[in-house]
Amino acid sequence: MDIQLINIGFGNIISANRVITIVSPESAPIKRVINDGRERGQLIDATYGRRTRAVIITDSNHVILSAIQPETIANRFLFNNKDD
Repeated sequence: MDIQLINIGFGNIISANRVITIVSPESAPIKRVINDGRERGQLIDATYGRRTRAVIITDSNHVILSAIQPETIANRFLFNNKDD
């Protein structure tokens, strides 16, 4: 299994193999997921103080906040898979 890395903005990179979902942060259930991650100490804020536009949830239950649109991150996943 190859390790694929995805840029989520501002030089921050995550392992594509560990991502379960990429969602928008506007809904109440996702806001609860963010707060739960913060309380568990598993929240990673990669927004550099900018507005959160995507919430990435990993298989280890880490919650990663990104200032990049979910569609943009998803396109990066697709672009990286075409190189295989």
